[in-house]
Amino acid sequence: MAEFIRARRPEQKEQRLDEIKGTVRRQFAKRPYHEITLTTIAEELGWSRANLYKYVTTKEEIFLLLTADECDAYFEALLAALPEGHEFAPAEAADAWANVAAEHQEYFRLGDLLTTIVETNVTVERLMDFKRGYYAHVAEMREHLPQVIGIAPEHVETLLLAVYYHATGLVSSCWSNPLIAEALRRLEIERPETDFRAEMRDFVSMCLAHYEHQ
Repeated sequence: MAEFIRARRPEQKEQRLDEIKGTVRRQFAKRPYHEITLTTIAEELGWSRANLYKYVTTKEEIFLLLTADECDAYFEALLAALPEGHEFAPAEAADAWANVAAEHQEYFRLGDLLTTIVETNVTVERLMDFKRGYYAHVAEMREHLPQVIGIAPEHVETLLLAVYYHATGLVSSCWSNPLIAEALRRLEIERPETDFRAEMRDFVSMCLAHYEHQ
């Protein structure tokens, strides 16, 4: 094991957290959540668990940090895809939004764990940081979306949540679960392929059509 040198300065601590998040991101791409532990994380980093505890106390804290990063990336991409100075037709906006959702499926995959698992085992300080960042994005969208898609400001948060929860449900069906695959095989039930982008385009289009008349 390489010698571990504890970070002292804030930028060093951020670098350590980036290393931790990178390790968890790689593991989550290859294995289910329940197979990732502080031990598997520490082993890949070449650290002891005691050293890992200097930065995080639970794996859920790491997943919350990952979710915050993905949340930032998703909203930044959405702003770029629906820029100010152009009023989008519903079909055009739905297409652009679906592209962003398809490119940021990791945000929704993490969202599948967020409320029931991740947010139940983190410090209130970590959770406050996460919620502060999320609601800052919501506030920005409440200002931005009415200018480009004609939605009333009071409906923006509801629209964002509808899209988020639909995408979270869809993305879990796009990931292969060997147990589900085996159960359906034995039942002789064919599982249809899910076109995530197309499904999201249709759903966003439906939502925008609804709010067009509100």
